[in-house]
Amino acid sequence: MKLLAISGTITGSKTKVVVQKVADEVKKNHPEIEVEVLDLKEYDLQFCDGRDPSTYTGDTKKVIDIVSSADFYIIGTPIFQGSITGALKNLFDLIPPKEFRNKVMGFVATGGTYQHYLVIENQLKPIASYFRAFVAPASVYATNDHFNAKNEIADADVLSRISQLSHEVVHMQKGLKQELQVHL
Repeated sequence: MKLLAISGTITGSKTKVVVQKVADEVKKNHPEIEVEVLDLKEYDLQFCDGRDPSTYTGDTKKVIDIVSSADFYIIGTPIFQGSITGALKNLFDLIPPKEFRNKVMGFVATGGTYQHYLVIENQLKPIASYFRAFVAPASVYATNDHFNAKNEIADADVLSRISQLSHEVVHMQKGLKQELQVHL
């Protein structure tokens, strides 16, 4: 099984720190899981223009293939203006919805205020529902207060939520995989 941890931003660094930490927890506790981190900063994605995804080339085609090949996901975004990033929305638009169907998603967000944690509930979870994906009950939201001067997560509660999310997505995906094998 392959977990893809996505840092859905082209700016800042805190979201990637949290996404990477969840990925590292999965690697540490479940070495049988293949884990890859996709940092949107490292790719030059075209804007989705409604064409067939198979006609994109370059980085855009590469990212579509990476996302489509994963079995389950950790998806992270900073919250800007009370919403997910345009880069993450564009990624969602580029991927055919069937690629997310019956796959587990866990969500991570970072933001400047404590109130923005609701973006996970009010935007990310409905998008997952549209994709007919399964959502881990736990999520992680971190603000600048949760990081130290070295940009490391320094808050025990956030670290605990990261651990919980890492276990939940693996547990759910293993159970789902087993259930689908029984019924196929």
